[in-house]
Amino acid sequence: MTLEPTRTTTAGAPAKTRVQRRRRYLMCRPAHFEVVYAINPWMDPAKPVDTALAVLQWERLRDLYVELGHTVDLIDPVPGLPDMVYAANGATVVDGKVLGASFRNAERRAEGPAYLDWFRANGFTTRHDPEYVNEGEGDFLVTDRFVLAGYGFRSDDRSHREAQSFFGRPVISLELVDPRYYHLDTALAVLDGDEIMYHPEAFSESSRAVLRTLFPDAVEVSAADAAVLGLNAVSDGLHVVLPEAAGTLAEQLRARGFRPIGVDLSELLKGGGSVKCCTLEIRP
Repeated sequence: MTLEPTRTTTAGAPAKTRVQRRRRYLMCRPAHFEVVYAINPWMDPAKPVDTALAVLQWERLRDLYVELGHTVDLIDPVPGLPDMVYAANGATVVDGKVLGASFRNAERRAEGPAYLDWFRANGFTTRHDPEYVNEGEGDFLVTDRFVLAGYGFRSDDRSHREAQSFFGRPVISLELVDPRYYHLDTALAVLDGDEIMYHPEAFSESSRAVLRTLFPDAVEVSAADAAVLGLNAVSDGLHVVLPEAAGTLAEQLRARGFRPIGVDLSELLKGGGSVKCCTLEIRP
């Protein structure tokens, strides 16, 4: 279903119509969230975490999605899996087909089967238990033409061929080179169709060349906005939900006709995730 068309004109470009499309998301309440290990540069077990505040911030994000007209399904959090709140890592769903996740780090390995069990219990019959390490939508992002696939820190690049075979869509491999942007969804976001935004310095020079060729009109995001995980964002084609600290990026998006909505997920940022990390899209 489409909602709320809006027209905009950007310099040198014809007027565009931005159209919201209702989405279905899977989320996991951070009931057991804490930082007791460090598997990315954002995590520091020495820094205190307020789990109650993390839950409150997460609830505001969930409620925002509902207010925007989206459907939000919930998976039960599992004790002992504090990072399960980062639902985007749990699977990748394209055309109703579910590619399960396989985590590189032992601390998160049990999340993959837990998410695949949810899809099995909820009637998704076309599922694939992965052979190679892939961390779900952390490293697989879907445009109209492609599945963009990150590697370099977490997902095995052999999982890209596995995804291409399972989904029957072309998969574009992109190498990440900055450990702060250890997943693709911290360095790049899909805005609408084949429109993306990304932080060039997060990628190898060869991958930057690929992005410039495939997406010449992409929004290039500054180091300052990337550093607050501004690219860990979710778009429905009109609204872009992103960390509120990414102010310049919000202005860039507004100039393109999008409606940016800033949110505060500062507690969950302590685990290395923000808006997108908390949001797994279920694509029918």
